[in-house]
Amino acid sequence: MYEPDYDTLPSNETDHITLYADEDSDGKRLDVFIASKTDRLSRSRYKTLIKQGQVSIDGATIKEPNHRVNPGNQIDILMPAPEDPEPMGEDIPLDITYEDQDLIVINKPAGLVVHPGAGNWTGTLVNALIHHCGESLSGIGGVKRPGIVHRLDKNTSGLIVVAKHDEAHNGLTRQFADHGRSGPLKRSYHAVVWNVPSPRSGTIRTNIARATNNRLRMAVSKSGKEAITHYRVKTVFPSKGTDETASLVECNLETGRTHQIRVHMTHLGHPLLGDMEYGSGYASKAKSFPEEIQGFVSDFKRQALHAFRLGFEHPVSGQTMLFEADLPQDMKHLVENLSKL
Repeated sequence: MYEPDYDTLPSNETDHITLYADEDSDGKRLDVFIASKTDRLSRSRYKTLIKQGQVSIDGATIKEPNHRVNPGNQIDILMPAPEDPEPMGEDIPLDITYEDQDLIVINKPAGLVVHPGAGNWTGTLVNALIHHCGESLSGIGGVKRPGIVHRLDKNTSGLIVVAKHDEAHNGLTRQFADHGRSGPLKRSYHAVVWNVPSPRSGTIRTNIARATNNRLRMAVSKSGKEAITHYRVKTVFPSKGTDETASLVECNLETGRTHQIRVHMTHLGHPLLGDMEYGSGYASKAKSFPEEIQGFVSDFKRQALHAFRLGFEHPVSGQTMLFEADLPQDMKHLVENLSKL
């Protein structure tokens, strides 16, 4: 079964709370004591957790809500994972590249989160799609990700395909699982990176996993999943009077790991302009550019990455589909300014 690498962390981990009874708590009922110390759940909900064996005192499980606590007791509570709210439709404008009764191809702007998750329960592409497509998305791919078969990072722009029903979802999922090895699946990106990769074309093949010191970041790791990116330099932007340069690179994905291009180009020594997650150490290099464009480069605050080409086999008709999207205005202006170097 294909499991796409999504851009949010799992939200189903059990939370653990530890409380300590003081002198003022002597003789209180256990459920009353817990409810008085934390308001995350109602007293009745804590009462249920106690009966379910989710509460212990000094290491011993207690299942009686009316158990009396004593000063110095350590009370440990295993909190249930929060239930994900079902996304609601929202009237958010969509840049629709193609649409039929089976699927829809969107040119996603930078800044739009694909699917709901921690901190982004509304205002996502999924919310917009539910409003646009209606009930047809219901139940496809799970509550939080109806119809989603691949994803783009929040601050990556470009083409994304979404299924409208189960048959289309299953057909597209199989293609993404196959990574285009036996079909027409194509995923091509334009990236503006610091300096010029050498050689100017090649293949980056590593394993990628979550960084051990920061679960919001990804990193090259032997313990990770295989990740393959083919790249070629399309344009070099030389900087007058300095060795510091930038370049426009085309990246073609053979796999689709979280942050794959961002991690791979950084691994190659050429992080993306504007990528403060992986390339913050390069931000000061903008000062080496001519004064008239320093500010523009410094103020580009999202990774310069755009999914400009998407190809696949239509999951119902079998027709080969290929779509392209021009650079968005912010990246177009970035390239125009770098061309003045």
